[in-house]
This record gives sequence, structure tokens and C-alpha cells, in this order.
Amino acid sequence: MTTKEQIVENWLPRYTGTAVEDFGNYILLTNFVNYVDMFAEKFKVKVKGRDRAMQTATANDITIINFGMGSPMAATVMDLLSAISPKAVLFLGKCGGLKKTQVGDLILPIAAIRGEGTSDDYMPAEIPALPSFRLQSTVSASIAKHKLDYWTGTVYTTNRRIWEHDAAFKQYLQDIRAMAIDMETATIFIVGFANSIPHGALLLVSDNPLVPEGVKTEESDRKVTANYVQAHLDIGIEALSELACSGESVKHLRFEN
Repeated sequence: MTTKEQIVENWLPRYTGTAVEDFGNYILLTNFVNYVDMFAEKFKVKVKGRDRAMQTATANDITIINFGMGSPMAATVMDLLSAISPKAVLFLGKCGGLKKTQVGDLILPIAAIRGEGTSDDYMPAEIPALPSFRLQSTVSASIAKHKLDYWTGTVYTTNRRIWEHDAAFKQYLQDIRAMAIDMETATIFIVGFANSIPHGALLLVSDNPLVPEGVKTEESDRKVTANYVQAHLDIGIEALSELACSGESVKHLRFEN
């Protein structure tokens, strides 16, 4: 194999256990296999790739993929998805809330700060990490249908997983006025841009790590899963279903009166 196209066409099935032709045109990304299981149960379909690095399930032209955790894996899955050129990719991630957010709140990021380093291998540092407006607009409408509210703002993406003890880093996060912190969003935005894949994100606040009592624990994470994950997943499914039914391009949007 000598070209990127040859590599990703071979590796996408290798990583997922799913044939290229079996993927939907619309992709949900997640870090958690329980999202894939819930999707499969909702649509009564099979989960593929239990023995692979990434698990998938597909229904109604939507494929959900658990790609694991961290920006390198986020970059990997976005590169692999270039094999099928999806019409839209929506990341359903969890994040730490940094401002007035509470556990269970939704954040629709308007931009991401590239603190992870992985995206530097794809685009110069001055290129902003931005979502596709049309996709985020559709997600916003889906949230409203659920009679829920959401925050907007920037999310800081880092490769550093354990930082909650670091007072200087926590002060830095406050100084840059980020709304949330995660490990994938900026990478997905930049690598999506590099691969000409329309992309967006809807983040679920799973902890408030700036204060000691807000740091995620196994018990608190179980509560988040029990109380908020179903709505998070349903909103993502409905947003992509709306795009699929409309047939509108997610890449370009003209503002008209």
C-alpha cells in the first residue's frame, strides 16, 4: 500500500470489523461502548467489532463508532473515515465543566483550543478548530425539541489526562476562559477539516474538575450514565436523522433573508 486511500480503505475494516460498504453516510462518534450498545438496542441491530479496537452499530444510514479515548485515537478515526467520505460526523463526548456548568449540562462548542498537540501534525497552529455550522445548528434544533438548554463556548482539548491536582494548570484554564475541557474535540475538528469531512460535537458535562469535590469518580460517572446519557445519544441520533431526511449539504450554508 503506497497511498493514504489504500491504507484507510484497508484499515477502517481492520479497526472496526465493519466492511467499508456497510457504514452509513452519517457518523456518530463516542468514547464509550455503552453508547454503541444503547444505539444497537434502540434499533435492534448488531454491534460489530467486539474483538477490534473500535466497535460499531449501523441503522437508518447512521453508524455509531466507539473509537476509544484521547486525541491520537480521535485523529485515527477521522483519518480512517476518509475512506467513506461521510456526509457528517458528530462527536458525542463527555467533558469537564469549567465555568457555571453543572453535571448533566450540554455544551455545543463553537470552537476548540488546540492544546493537545496532535492536530499540529495536520494543520498549522494558526488554523482555528471550528465545527461545521450547519451541523451545530441542526443539533441545536434537536436539543430544543427535547425541551433542554445548552451552553456555547470554547472547549480546551488536552492530551493530559490527569491534571486535576495541578493548581497552575487549573488557573491557566480559568485565565483562557474555556467553557469545558476534553481530550478529543479540537482534534476531531482539525482532522475533519484536513480530510474535508463535515464535523461537529455535542458535549455532556460529566464533572466539574476545578474543585476537589467535582472531580469524576466511578460512582459519579455511573450517575451521569444513568441520568443523562440516553438523552445525549437521542439528540445526536435525531440531529443526524434530520440531516439525512433533508438531504442538505453540511459543508456549505448560505445565509438568506
